[in-house]
Amino acid sequence: MLATLVMTVIGADRPGLVQLVASRVADHGGNWLESRMCHLGGQFAGILRVEVAAERVDELVGALHRLEKDGLRVLVHSEGGGAAAKIAGAVAVVELVGQDRPGILRSVSGVFAAHGVNVEELSSERVSAPMGGGTLFQARATVLVPATVSVVALRGDLEKIAADLMVDLKLAPAKG
Repeated sequence: MLATLVMTVIGADRPGLVQLVASRVADHGGNWLESRMCHLGGQFAGILRVEVAAERVDELVGALHRLEKDGLRVLVHSEGGGAAAKIAGAVAVVELVGQDRPGILRSVSGVFAAHGVNVEELSSERVSAPMGGGTLFQARATVLVPATVSVVALRGDLEKIAADLMVDLKLAPAKG
């Protein structure tokens, strides 16, 4: 029987960190299923999902925790009870661009939470505005809008906060 593990990794960025994790997974008969990893503020951060034989879970987890001596912290979680129940709904993409200021994501995520919208994936960054126009904040989120949620109401609430925050915000169905 196979067990699925989801883990987060973080450490000071340097070449070879992905190889350290990948080697431990492979050395214990694991299969790397999916991951998202990046360099943020001098740190290497990522999340990944692997499969491994149930009887080898403890030894793999132990090997991953020993990576701390190499400066890489790994937190491991077992995926519980098989696949999670999938909520019926529509996948949408939200794109946001505006002058950077504190609280933008708090406001947007507050609308998502109020409507029961789940954030499936989120990326954001600060960039220099063209022609010396200051700093822009950009975000892109893939969200799952439950079938019971009015997309019109969601769009209306997002447009209200976009006006308050003075940002451009688009909500569109995901292209699949």
